[in-house]
Parts: sequence; C-alpha cells; structure tokens
Amino acid sequence: MSYDLKISGGTIVDGTGAPGRRGDVGIRDGKIVALGEAPEEAARTIDATGMVVCPGFVDIHTHYDAQVLWDRMLTISPWHGVTTAVMGNCGFGIAPTRPEHRRLILQTLENVEGMSLEALETGLGGDWGFETFPEYLDVLERRGAAINLGVLIGHTPLRMYVMGEDAVERAATDAEVARMRDIVRDALEAGAVGFATSKAITHWGYAGKPVPSRLADLEEIEELASPVGEAGAMVQVNVGPGFYLKELSSIARRTGRWISWTAMLTGLFGPGGHRKQLARTAELADEGLHIVPQVACRPLNFEFQFEAPFPFEAMPMFSQLSAGSRDARLAKYRDPAWRQQVRDTLIPVLQGWTDRTTIAVYPPEPALEERNLAEVARERGVDATDLALDMALATDLKARFRTAVLNTDEEAIGEMLHDPNTVLGLSDAGAHASQLCDACFSTHLLAHWVRETGVLTLEQGVRALTSRPAEVFGIADRGRLEVGLPADVVVFDPQTVGAGPIRRVNDLPGGADRLQSEAIGIEAVVVNGVLLRHRGIDQVDPEGPLPGRVLRKGRASASGRLAAE
Repeated sequence: MSYDLKISGGTIVDGTGAPGRRGDVGIRDGKIVALGEAPEEAARTIDATGMVVCPGFVDIHTHYDAQVLWDRMLTISPWHGVTTAVMGNCGFGIAPTRPEHRRLILQTLENVEGMSLEALETGLGGDWGFETFPEYLDVLERRGAAINLGVLIGHTPLRMYVMGEDAVERAATDAEVARMRDIVRDALEAGAVGFATSKAITHWGYAGKPVPSRLADLEEIEELASPVGEAGAMVQVNVGPGFYLKELSSIARRTGRWISWTAMLTGLFGPGGHRKQLARTAELADEGLHIVPQVACRPLNFEFQFEAPFPFEAMPMFSQLSAGSRDARLAKYRDPAWRQQVRDTLIPVLQGWTDRTTIAVYPPEPALEERNLAEVARERGVDATDLALDMALATDLKARFRTAVLNTDEEAIGEMLHDPNTVLGLSDAGAHASQLCDACFSTHLLAHWVRETGVLTLEQGVRALTSRPAEVFGIADRGRLEVGLPADVVVFDPQTVGAGPIRRVNDLPGGADRLQSEAIGIEAVVVNGVLLRHRGIDQVDPEGPLPGRVLRKGRASASGRLAAE
C-alpha cells in the first residue's frame, strides 16, 4: 500500500487562493505525497465526493496556554477544523513564572481573560513542571496535544518574573529591561514564534491593577521586541492609548519584522472609521512595513454576570470595584447615584448597550430569558440599566446577560475581511470561556461569509483560514496543501458547514462552566497525517499518543512530536 490515508474525489482548495479542482490527496508518513492524482491503494480511504478538501485551519489568536496542560485535545478548536493554534497572545501566558508568582499569574488570567481561578488551580495543580519559557515548551512536547502549537512569549509573565509585584506598579529599570530582553532572546532561540504585549485599557489584572505590560513605556517594549529581528520572528500586540500605528511603525522599522495587532473591530473608530484605518495600513504596507490588523468575522457577543462584568471593565468606575470587597461592589450596584454615573459616563462602545442586550439567564422569571433587556424595561416602565442591576442583585449576581459589544456592522466586516492587509483572528479560544465562544469562527466564516452572503469566494475563505494567518505569524510549513508539506487537512461539506448553537457545559476542572458550539459539516480533520476526527467523533485516544507538534520557530522540529511515539 502506497498511502497511509487517501482522501478521494473531493474539490481540492489548496489554501493559496488558486481555483479549486477535483482530485485526490495521498498521505504517507505524516506528509502529503500525492495531490490531484493518487492512484495507489491506501490503508484507509475517505470518500470526499461533493466535499471540499483544504489545509487545516490556523487560529492565530488563542489563550490555550493553561488549558493545554489539562485538556490535550484543545477542545473545541479541532471540532471546527483548526489544526494549528498560536498561544500567548496579548502578552498573557504562564511562562516564565516563578513558583511564588503562580497564583498572581492565575488571578491575572482570571480577571483579564475571564478564566475560572478554581478551574485554573485545579487543572494545573501545585507543581506545574516548569518555570522558564524553554521548560514550558519542553513540557508541551512531553505531555502532548492533538493539534500543532505555536507559542508567543508574553510580556506580562515576563515582567512579573523579573520584577515581581513591582511589575504592576512602576516602570522597569535599565537593568530589568536588559534582563527581560535576554529572556526574550532565549525564548526565541528555544522556539517562540514571537513576542506579545498589550496596552489595552480593558486589561486589568489581580486586585484591580493594570496588567504588568501596561506599565511599560515604549522604550521598554521596543527593547523587548528587538530580538525578533535577529530571530526572524514576529510581534503581536493589543493596542491602547499611546500605543498604536505610530509606535508600531517604530517597532517595525527597528525589527524589520511583521507586527499583528488586536483588533480592528467595527464600532471602535466611529462610523466608517475602519476605512481610514485600512487606508493608513495600506500606506504603511507601501512603505514596506508589515503592520497587520487582526479582524473578526463574528459580532463580539459577551455573556456576562455583574459579578465580573467584562464588557464594562474599560470604565474606571467598574474596574476599580475589582480592588474592593464583594460587599462594596454590591453597595455600589444598589446606589442610585452610582447608577446614574454609569448612565452619564458610558464609553462610546457601550452607548445603547441595553438595546443590544439579551437576558440570558434569570431563574426568578425564566419567561424573561432570551428577551431583549430594553424591551422588558419599557414594558415595566423602568430604566434598563436599573433593571439589569436589580436583576443581578436579586440573584446574588448570578443573572446572565448577553450583549453585542463590537463588530456588529456587517458591511464593514465584509470590507475588512476583503482587505489584503488584514488577517483573520481574535477567536480568543480558551479565554472568556463562560462569556463567549468564538472558537467556532472558522465554520461561521465558511457558512456566513462564503455560502450565505457570498462576500468571500470559497477560495478566499479558505485562504483567510490557512495560508494568510500562517504567513503573518511565520508558520512556514502549514496553511497549504502541497506535496512534501505536513498533512494537516480538513474535509468539509460546503452546503452544510457551520457553527452549531452555543450551549453551556460544566466540563472544566472543578466543574467550572464554559460555552461550546458543535461543528456542523466537518467531515474529517487530519493532523500530521493522523485522522484526528471523523464525522464529529474523535479518532484518537485522548490519553494516548497525539499527532500535534510544537512549531518551534514556526516549524515542527524532528523532536517536536507532542507525544511518545
């Protein structure tokens, strides 16, 4: 038999944007050995008649850094065709971390990424098995994962590692910056795909303090990013006040490398404002600067409780409550003067939030669930903000609300997806697990933007999910179907592919909850030649050897297999 696996009779869309063509794919020893014609027999054959055969999807914006250590299957990303995930975005991660700082790092993730502290502590246990970033990569290889992993070294754990709790209080000294730069260089040498940081005003960590990276000045960030030029790596950033295209241009000129920033979303720049940002991005590209905004293909829908109201954390009057007691928070929620201040000082992206908000969970009156908050308030003759806070208080802050914060302008989203200087990202898979589920972005893109609206052709949609994100993040051997490349392959039905309804499950460590979406129309997912999923069912033992690899410097090394062979 010439092939370990053959996928026959499908429409091959190779990820480059080239027109699809009917043919077969032959796979042997983890690589593609035949493309178009594959006449020999195979140990296993998948009939792809009527289906699309394309490269595995590359998700460049995940936060699986902790979850991968208790969930080697990286649910739910492979369900939706993702075969490569990049972790460590926005400067967050769990390495390097000294033992005495572990709880502070987890509390930071709890606040800024909406992760359950109990789930994090239960899932990671007392002995993480690593302290440095290179040790973390080694642990990933030893433990194993279902899909390929690229890892960014994050500014927040790096700052905490060098500066301790001073990291959330002050600027770094020259000596501390030099030490951090050396650690970044070591991480890149060990295989990090880049350096990541954040200045976003929504990023608040433990005790109501800004995350460590927000205390860094531009000189510090430039110094820490400088080794990526030598290493041929990239920089990922979350922009914020005083840290946008001008500052990113300075870093790009100094390093000569790609920078991807989070995120260009509708509603951030005012009506039509995205066009100005796209025009400026094109000007920078003409100057030879690869400063690439990440765009999302779904509205940013957050399901939240007033226990941890993430959509409002950009407002100081909310973020400051994190530093106080729960009783103090409850008192503010009851205070009519405080409520009026909320109405008077809403930031622009939250204007009209009650009109975009659905009551998701309200046990005292289940009939109100899935109804619009503003509509219910009008029926009852009360202010909608008052109603939301009264519902929260009546349930000990357990009531849940779902609101579309950003990215609700369909026309603008289509323009951004079409722009040659953007990249599809921001799934946030692994983060905000109880608040949103955008790990299904890939199947949503294929269903909504390709099949339903026709905004993207099939070939454009597949390229957006495969070779384009791989190009931006320097993942050299993924994102294309080509003889000799690793066999990461997805087979899907273009007539049915999509994301299923969002549902809440309690499957995180300690019984913590999260939101999930089943994939529809994904026939098969292949990682490094191994059939990982077929017709929605895992084909590998989650406790046994798994096919993913650590993509050190964007490639799988000979020692990079993530499980014992």
